[in-house]
Amino acid sequence: MPRRYLGGMRLTFAVAIVAIALVAAGCTEEAAPPEDAPDFSVILFNGATFNLSEHLATDGRPVFLNLWASWCPPCLAEIPDIDEASTRYTNVAFIGVAVRDDLSKAQAFADEIGVSYSLGFDTRSEVDNGYDPFGLPASYFISAQGQIVERVIGPLTTDQIDEKLSKHFG
Repeated sequence: MPRRYLGGMRLTFAVAIVAIALVAAGCTEEAAPPEDAPDFSVILFNGATFNLSEHLATDGRPVFLNLWASWCPPCLAEIPDIDEASTRYTNVAFIGVAVRDDLSKAQAFADEIGVSYSLGFDTRSEVDNGYDPFGLPASYFISAQGQIVERVIGPLTTDQIDEKLSKHFG
């Protein structure tokens, strides 16, 4: 093989390794300047509806939005940490939305895990298309003004959730 071709393969391989490492480490990106969070509406597994713009207009609390799937082990591993944080940060609305998933499998997982925050399903791919995560899990910190102030691709630990919630929402 020509030397130039081998060099190109090495570069492609190196870029792929870096991309995988970033996702595995939990990429974080502060939106600078903050960007408007895409509005969405989802049916929650408890039968209620969550609409982001209505929530911000009537409830006024900032939002921790977590995108997950029942087939995603890192997603499932972080949900108990998110649930624990949701009980301590009552000044923030927590919502988890299953994306790129099978409704019955997501519902079964939601029933089994029994979290205290709202879980729903992206039936029309509205959330997935609007937020367009690079991978799962994906978490978005949305201000009371409806702006994404930070996004994280990859699982979050309790300490990371605490640090980010304190930083953005006091």
